[in-house]
Amino acid sequence: MAQRHVPQWVKSALELGPVIGFFVAYLWVKDEVFTFGGTEYDGFIVATAVFIPVILASMGLLWWLTGHISRMQIVTAVLVVVFGGLTVWLNDDRFIKMKPTMVYSLLGGILAVGLLRNQSYLRVVMGELLPMEQEGWMILTKRMTGFFFLLAISNEIIWRTQSTETWVYFETFVLTGATFVFFIAQAGVIQKYSTAEED
Repeated sequence: MAQRHVPQWVKSALELGPVIGFFVAYLWVKDEVFTFGGTEYDGFIVATAVFIPVILASMGLLWWLTGHISRMQIVTAVLVVVFGGLTVWLNDDRFIKMKPTMVYSLLGGILAVGLLRNQSYLRVVMGELLPMEQEGWMILTKRMTGFFFLLAISNEIIWRTQSTETWVYFETFVLTGATFVFFIAQAGVIQKYSTAEED
């Protein structure tokens, strides 16, 4: 399917919508206990069970509208299904809480492998959208590698030491906000090494 252009707000809504939906669903049912097949599930487990088909539907709609889904979105969806499925099947909230750790560790690991080969895998993904000199890509890749590993470590600390509610707030707002702030903070590097005018 050929890639098609859709308004950025539509893409953002489909990417962030399931996360916000999970947050709202959790707040709605967090103090409830549901019984299915003779087994009791707390609100967090039920919210996770709803989150899995919602994110898959959102990704399917994104693919239908744009004709494209990034590899990272596919990996994220697979991890949500695997860890979310284990959370519901085993009635154990630890698995879905590990998911951000796995995602950020995987991202950081992939970029780190590229750096060891003196390459920027980030450039492979974003080169057409963000034309920069090789030196700029290497700087940005090094920073992003460290940033992803920092997020992975932060998630591990939060879910292992704090309450489920604190982790939900952290996963919904802090991780998302930190990523947004990080990219804004890289404006200097992007501007310094940009080749947009040359192109």
